[in-house]
Amino acid sequence: MEIIKYMIDFILHIDVHLGQIIMTYGTVTYLILFLIIFMETGLVFTPFLPGDSLLFAAGAFAALNSLNIALLLFILTTAAILGDTANYWIGHFFGKKIIAHPKIPIDEKHIKETQKFFHKHGGKTIIIARFMPFIRTFAPFVAGIGTMDYVKFLSYNVIGGVLWVAVATLAGFFFGNIEFVKHNFSLVIIGVVLISLLPIGFEIISRKLKQKK
Repeated sequence: MEIIKYMIDFILHIDVHLGQIIMTYGTVTYLILFLIIFMETGLVFTPFLPGDSLLFAAGAFAALNSLNIALLLFILTTAAILGDTANYWIGHFFGKKIIAHPKIPIDEKHIKETQKFFHKHGGKTIIIARFMPFIRTFAPFVAGIGTMDYVKFLSYNVIGGVLWVAVATLAGFFFGNIEFVKHNFSLVIIGVVLISLLPIGFEIISRKLKQKK
């Protein structure tokens, strides 16, 4: 429970926490950011780690010259692509055993939701899922369990990783230091998270409407 509280506080006040990390660790911050994004996209056990909010906040600090924007984009994009790649192979070799294991904390609802996205959108799910928390973590895992060819997966992976990191990080870079955003950063982060959840909400609502019809 304490971990959950800390993660919620970290996400809501990510500007404060990231600022402290930069001041404490300097250039090692790039490695820390790399590891967080890699784990958020690469391990089915850690979908709760910050993704969109972290990219946005990192971009905002880059605008203040606390981080180098070009290096940041390269490192975070690499982390996102390698994370999905690792997740694909974990799913490919161990996916069915992991899902069946009663002691491994994976919510089967997220797996089923991701499978429905694959059924509807096919391989493009890997790109679309980049902008959707939780689905983003489970999409490559489910792709690995399924029959998606790795070369095909890799192309979607690279496109999705580049787009996701560029959009979220550059949004923070260009808008993160506007006075209103700076003074209401927590609210903006909540807004970023809610916007990223909209596609899931629309998908669930549309499916329920179809079922009623």
